[in-house]
Amino acid sequence: MAQRPGFPVKLQTKDKAPSVKAPTVKAPASKPASTNPHGLGLDSSAVRQRMVQKLAAQGLKDPMVLQAMGSVERHRFVESALVNQAYEDTSLPIGLGQTISKPNVVARMIELLREGAEGKLGRVLEIGTGCGYQAAVLSHVATEVYSIERLKGLHEKARANLRHFRLANVHLLFGDGMLGYPKGAPYAAIISAAGGETLPQAWLDQLALGGRLVAPTVTANGQQALMVVDKTDQGFKQSVLEAVHFVPLKSGIS
Repeated sequence: MAQRPGFPVKLQTKDKAPSVKAPTVKAPASKPASTNPHGLGLDSSAVRQRMVQKLAAQGLKDPMVLQAMGSVERHRFVESALVNQAYEDTSLPIGLGQTISKPNVVARMIELLREGAEGKLGRVLEIGTGCGYQAAVLSHVATEVYSIERLKGLHEKARANLRHFRLANVHLLFGDGMLGYPKGAPYAAIISAAGGETLPQAWLDQLALGGRLVAPTVTANGQQALMVVDKTDQGFKQSVLEAVHFVPLKSGIS
């Protein structure tokens, strides 16, 4: 596969502000000390490294992705009652009928997103912020991350969760993910945490030439599977991969 460009495009600031808000958390001079209230030793990097070792044993190979998975404290994104399961390879409820994806699924999708790329990706659009975990991981492998969430409660939860990390390159948006975020286009990569029967045309339009989209899609047998779409000079190249289970893709905000 040809090397995919990074597309570090700068946004135009003179345009009229969009209807969605994109607050950016500024990075401090140094990372604040951990304030984990649970006393369970989950701040230890050794706990995350064991998770990374399991991911590698499951076939994940991209060093940048594995390093990112080992850097982000997943326990900060789960409910306190479930914190002991934070580094298990399982999805967990985060409220409003949504879940945080299994570490293996997060790593797999981001690895697919980066396949063929050298160095960090450029600007990435994430559909479905959820609790903010995947956005935090993406911040380590991309120059910029625009993450959009249609549920106000989860948008606010993600803002609270990510505040600790002070990620200057992550921009959280509240809006309809099916519309994407045209002001930030073109995107080097687009990743979705929800699946529908078809890919929204807006996503395809906002994907840069040479860019890649990874999203769950409902197949002919009614089941979800990962779909990879590459935008080439000859059009879109689609590949359907393994079965997955994500929440359904919905339009509008709530």
